[in-house]
Amino acid sequence: MNLKDFISGTFDQQYQYKSFRPVHINHDWVWEEGQVNVLLETAIRRIGELNAYSLLIPNIDLFIQMHIVKEAHYSSRIEGTKTEMDEALLSKENVSPEKRNDWQEVQNYIKAMNHGIKKLEKLPLSNRLLKEMHEILLKGVRGSHKAPGEFRSSQNWIGGSSLTDAVYIPPHHTHVADLMGDLENFLHNFETNVPHMIRVAIAHYQFETIHPFLDGNGRIGRLLITFYLVSNGLLRSPCLYLSAFFEKHKTSYYQALSRVREQNDMSHWIKFFLNAVIETTENGILTFKEIIKLSQQIDRKILKMGRRAEKGKDFIQLLYKKPNITASEVEKSLDITLKSAISLTKEFLEMGILHEMTGGHRNRIYVFSAYLALFDNETTMKTRKK
Repeated sequence: MNLKDFISGTFDQQYQYKSFRPVHINHDWVWEEGQVNVLLETAIRRIGELNAYSLLIPNIDLFIQMHIVKEAHYSSRIEGTKTEMDEALLSKENVSPEKRNDWQEVQNYIKAMNHGIKKLEKLPLSNRLLKEMHEILLKGVRGSHKAPGEFRSSQNWIGGSSLTDAVYIPPHHTHVADLMGDLENFLHNFETNVPHMIRVAIAHYQFETIHPFLDGNGRIGRLLITFYLVSNGLLRSPCLYLSAFFEKHKTSYYQALSRVREQNDMSHWIKFFLNAVIETTENGILTFKEIIKLSQQIDRKILKMGRRAEKGKDFIQLLYKKPNITASEVEKSLDITLKSAISLTKEFLEMGILHEMTGGHRNRIYVFSAYLALFDNETTMKTRKK
């Protein structure tokens, strides 16, 4: 299929509305536009550089957890949650009651991502895995009544208050199983000569167009991107997530997807997607560079702790996983007395590693702000560096 000849699908007449049924995608794709090739080459080169920097990071899994929290935060924010990234890192008891529902949605997303990453070590990316993550995503939160872990058996829609004024109506539920089967086959059909980056761009469009679940499609569809790249060896570790870019350019993101359906312009979507990969990997590389620099600075400070340096090293490893923390959490995590935890926290405060964020005398929360800022501001780092 040449991109210039692509016809995205048909509108099927249903009772009092029309649903959009996309064509199958499991076939060869070719294109004549040189800009696609240039962007594809750049995206692949940037991913290679990101992989190289990830190898320079000791204990990379510590930092991957922060990437996961960041992705959960931004992907959930696209869907309307109000939890900020520093709040997402808090324990439930430290989150204000009015924000706990949004906080729980982000926590579910983190659990779903970690589940998927673990499963990818033994199983291929599949509809079964997407369903498992979806079930975790919706457990006990908004949307928990919308068939968690199952493809939909009724019509859904996007935008508007009903089918009569919807912005977009996905295919009728009777077509979902067939379309998702075709999508899964496309992900694994390497007899077709489609580069991985083009394949996953088309797959993400197709997933969002099918909208196979009653809720949570955006979040699962964005996870599909990273999991595909990991499962096919393009990423050495799951450290590339596009939700921050999509959230930053949310209107353009939705317009690019809609343009495929409305104008058959798959080329425009692919170019938007590749630009998202390029900018995100560039910011990711900057983040890894800053992590290396920061960790070296922290290590020098910890060496000056003398006999307490070993405990200081344990503490900083904990902070790389959880940069917002209380003294009682330090006590439990490091298996030390509360008195020792308070003393250790105080020493990190004096060294300028931690800052107290609550301003209170009880239930104080401390933040490793220099580290948290690397992820919280990652999408603007590139601009600040210029």
